[in-house]
Amino acid sequence: MKKVMVGMSGGVDSSVAAMLLRDSGYEVMGVTLKLFSDEDIVQAEKEGKTCCALSDVEDARSVAYRLGFDHLVFNFKDNFREHVMQQFADSYLAGRTPNPCIECNRHVKFDKMLRRALELGYDYIATGHYAINEYDEKSGRFLLKRPADRSKDQTYVLYSLTQEQLSHTLFPLGNLEKTQVRELAEKAGLVNSSKPDSQDICFVPDGKYAEFIRKFTGATVPEGSFIDMNGRILGTHKGIINYTVGQRKGLGISLGKPAYVVKKDVADNTVMLGDESDLYTKTLIAEDVNLISVAEITEPMRITAKTRYSQTEQPAVLSCLGNGEYLVEFDESQRAVTSGQAVVFYDGDIVVGGGTIK
Repeated sequence: MKKVMVGMSGGVDSSVAAMLLRDSGYEVMGVTLKLFSDEDIVQAEKEGKTCCALSDVEDARSVAYRLGFDHLVFNFKDNFREHVMQQFADSYLAGRTPNPCIECNRHVKFDKMLRRALELGYDYIATGHYAINEYDEKSGRFLLKRPADRSKDQTYVLYSLTQEQLSHTLFPLGNLEKTQVRELAEKAGLVNSSKPDSQDICFVPDGKYAEFIRKFTGATVPEGSFIDMNGRILGTHKGIINYTVGQRKGLGISLGKPAYVVKKDVADNTVMLGDESDLYTKTLIAEDVNLISVAEITEPMRITAKTRYSQTEQPAVLSCLGNGEYLVEFDESQRAVTSGQAVVFYDGDIVVGGGTIK
């Protein structure tokens, strides 16, 4: 009997994933990852958030008990602090806009948790992500593919998965609709069958990124100048970490017309403002790229790509520039392409790979 360790967040998706694997004949162990200090978890629960609060551990344990398998809690808070929280803060201080969910998948769930599972003799790990993982005999590679429920597609945050990681990973929900998942949970009498999905960044539950960064790092973020597209000073900004490319609201400056953040320059401590039309570009460079469906790209490749989680993929050409960098040339101009965010490449439903926008 194959053994699988299921990452259980306390939500309905991972709970149903565990149930489906149990019903398929796997020997299942449920694990919940402790990613914060006790103080941070208590604060999250006080604010009524559902991600990583104490109640989530209890929900996961309750589901495991009802389904008849063991449940453990792994303390990964040091790993999470270093690779997710610190990276998030450092990236913002460097003028970029990071995606911490991608770093959590890269360094915690599919690295630290997978290695722990293999050390304990498990064959696989599994999560409640909406994605499909299948082996392609022709290419000899594992493929990451978009799920049946396109509205829940999470392949964007999974692009960093390696062939080794995919060979030990199961996504039981890939062929299900979200409505089916809730129906299965309700039918099984799971305590979290109607629990709402978590939407916020788990360690910034109130969405106040700048405040978190100041508290976490102790950094003093100085005021600087708003400038226009020609470099003329327009006013004073409250610190670069308070802004992101494409932002219009909350700028704290009135120019008599809508103004958008077009660029941030840490060296000069300036935030450039412009018209919405100034936000569009047809090209970007990606670094720290991970390829999944192919081992390498030796000539320009027609793909679709998206630069934000919620964006619909757009037609483009992907080319290798060498030195670990790739050029993406879109057919049409794209709005608010942002340094630090991910760009993910697709060939139909198959994830070619992805990287970080330079």
